[in-house]
Amino acid sequence: MLVRDVTIVGAGPAGLAAGIAAKRVGLDYSIIEKGVLVNSIYRFPVNMVFFTTPELLEIGGLPLVSPFEKPTRLEALKYYRRVVDTFALPIDFGEQVVSVEREETGVFAIETRSEKGVRHIRHSRNVIFAIGYFDHPNYLGVPGENLPHVAHYYNEAHGFYRKNVVIVGGGNSAAETALELFRAGAHVTLVHRHPELKPSIKYWVRPDIENRIKEGSVKGLFNTRLLEIQPAHVIVERDGAREEIPADAVFLLTGYHPDCELYRRAGIRLHRDTMTPELNKDTFETNVPGLFLAGGAICGRDTSNIFIENGRFHGETIVGVLAERLGKRAAVAR
Repeated sequence: MLVRDVTIVGAGPAGLAAGIAAKRVGLDYSIIEKGVLVNSIYRFPVNMVFFTTPELLEIGGLPLVSPFEKPTRLEALKYYRRVVDTFALPIDFGEQVVSVEREETGVFAIETRSEKGVRHIRHSRNVIFAIGYFDHPNYLGVPGENLPHVAHYYNEAHGFYRKNVVIVGGGNSAAETALELFRAGAHVTLVHRHPELKPSIKYWVRPDIENRIKEGSVKGLFNTRLLEIQPAHVIVERDGAREEIPADAVFLLTGYHPDCELYRRAGIRLHRDTMTPELNKDTFETNVPGLFLAGGAICGRDTSNIFIENGRFHGETIVGVLAERLGKRAAVAR
């Protein structure tokens, strides 16, 4: 039975950085990814521009060269493909982790299911969850949320030309989506339960969306709660009154959270309200010995503080801990 030193779950920037660090110190490692390389970035809106500058997306010391002050989604996808090729990282794509169980020997049994339904069992002394949170939207639990014209992800605007679109949310995704749809000729209504947009909105996006709402190009409904989604409209409550808003499409851009069920099955304890996992903040090891979290996996419901620019270093810290425990030379370099 092959037992690896560490298995990394997730091939996003945090998982790739952990793989590079593991390779540099000579650990026997593998990377498992249920989707494609940097799956979350791949699913971002086609025309998305990152909040940060290129150097803050870099891992492994490999430069991300861009002619722009802030790189695009397409540039990031190209960069991370180059990272994998440069460091020859071994990644098993299309392998979803079903369960992670620590056996009496201290070795983890990692069960996966491939895209074709084939199940595998891998064994590893340590596991790093670098799975992010983008695959698990925060559902609102309102009637009609599962209708075919309702989505928790936005891709691009052209198909919504001259359509009535309702966006629920007050963060960066909601604001950018509203602006892009408006400029593509959609009739946009932005619904937010709070009195103003979130402070985390990109600084160059905020004045744009605020001015579009002020001039009426985007209809902004604040202190407004979504009650129900129907095939041709949504029902909201504002100032104690119910109101119907025409809706050919509805985007519920209300945030995301990590795969808490996978965490629980693996034995990780979670805070009841915040879903924050129990872990050592210095080593990123959870309450399950040998099971670590990196990147957005540590967030719980509050995903506003972990980004690529800080989560990319978690794997290096973890690998440094593992290298010391396994007697490897900790030659981790950023």
